[in-house]
Amino acid sequence: MGQVFNGSAGSVRDQGPLRVLLVDDHEVQRIGTRQVLETTDDIVVVGEAGDGGEAVAVARAVRPDVALVDIRLPDGSGIDVARELAVRQRATRVVILSAYDDDNLLRSAQDAGVAGYLLKTMPRQDLIGAVRAAGRGDKAIDPAVAERWDDARRSRDVADEAHLTRRERQIIALVAEGLSNRSVAAHLGLSFRTVEGHLNHVFAKLGLEGRTELVRFALTNGLSTPL
Repeated sequence: MGQVFNGSAGSVRDQGPLRVLLVDDHEVQRIGTRQVLETTDDIVVVGEAGDGGEAVAVARAVRPDVALVDIRLPDGSGIDVARELAVRQRATRVVILSAYDDDNLLRSAQDAGVAGYLLKTMPRQDLIGAVRAAGRGDKAIDPAVAERWDDARRSRDVADEAHLTRRERQIIALVAEGLSNRSVAAHLGLSFRTVEGHLNHVFAKLGLEGRTELVRFALTNGLSTPL
């Protein structure tokens, strides 16, 4: 069950410490994180939640500056929480705190507009610094995933600029892995002609002449990881 601590909805950010909500289904993890953050006098944990539904409810009650959210939750994911708060409570900056550094999760976190992505293995002082950074409006990215975070952002920018659809990006990634059109079709449950049609659109959007150029483009721009 979600917990609300002292100093809830009425506090004003610039008149007190940075207000943090912890979301993790493991109580021991929440306790440890709270103890680390509250070794400082400019951060206070104002609430805790064990799943996504509780997270949204507690966030509504305490209006935290930062929500530190686990990527894996019993009723969904931290990505779902980020999307929900982006609609309901835009002032709260969601930072993912995860045991996983999977490229697909990094990309999904970016798509959800999170303020940061941290690994649970990061040193205590780095965690404190990252939460402070998120609170003042900066991105909080764990150095261990920073390069791949940038790669994922570049690939998203390239795909967005070319107006590539999700299906087109899936096909590009599979072609970059060396799959034939028929293998791509089988993998995605599409017809051979449908895959050919998608590839023709991709070539036109990117101004490429064929598969070799597409593979080179995908590898250079970080589009070679399947979605």
